[in-house]
Amino acid sequence: MEPSLSSVLDFARQIAEEAGQLLMQGRSQLQSADVETKSSARDLVTQVDRDCESFLVSKIQSRFPKDEILAEEGGLRPGANTTTWCIDPLDGTVNFVQGLPFFSVSIARISNGKPDLAVVHLPVLKETFFATLGGGAYLNESSIRVSSKTETMDSVLATGFPYRRNELAENNLENFNRMFLQVRGIRRMGSAAIDLAYVAAGKLDAFWELHLSPWDVAAGALLVTEAHGTVDTIVPGGDWLHEKNILAGPSQLVDEVREILLRGREPDYPNLGDLDAAEKKE
Repeated sequence: MEPSLSSVLDFARQIAEEAGQLLMQGRSQLQSADVETKSSARDLVTQVDRDCESFLVSKIQSRFPKDEILAEEGGLRPGANTTTWCIDPLDGTVNFVQGLPFFSVSIARISNGKPDLAVVHLPVLKETFFATLGGGAYLNESSIRVSSKTETMDSVLATGFPYRRNELAENNLENFNRMFLQVRGIRRMGSAAIDLAYVAAGKLDAFWELHLSPWDVAAGALLVTEAHGTVDTIVPGGDWLHEKNILAGPSQLVDEVREILLRGREPDYPNLGDLDAAEKKE
């Protein structure tokens, strides 16, 4: 008998919070020698990332041995089932290394090609966002909803920039310049999972970004849709989970942001190209 979605959510919340404890312990002991670079000098990884991922993978494999797992550091671990766990053990590694509180554990389960369960846990701030498909979205035990903003000039948006921004034609800087004069403010949190969770809770009004991977967005996107928001690609109707660009927020505001981002663009914008297949969030 398949376990209920609520029981799987309880499991995901528990391991996310336990992983958060590992991050807090690792943060207090972090040394400069523990920090390495990956695709660029901006793209950091620590032993804490790896240890936390190993912990999460072990827990999921023990409970659901036939499920696939897609994780930031270890990639895809195939399984007999089509169900896939999509995990980022430490989203916001640069913040973590710098001593900033904006980092998270992000866990989503993908069934039939769509997330049906999500947890984003911020251990320093003691915030745990969670959702199930059709079950609503929550911060700790309180129901959350996207903001009611409809105009960009009244809104605070979030975005981010790719690690390899010196190499990429589409590095989001032009988009930032387009939006900057059209909004109340733009925040750069350094974690797409947190950006999306905060959009779901109405703390931020909308979010867009390029060059993201499934583990960056799978959990946060379900939070937004279950909080009565919209998640899409910048050009509407694409596959935001795999096409490496995303736009999220209240439906009417998403339309306003999209109009600014696409004004005067080519129909295939953003053309991210093959170079960016492994591009990750800072």
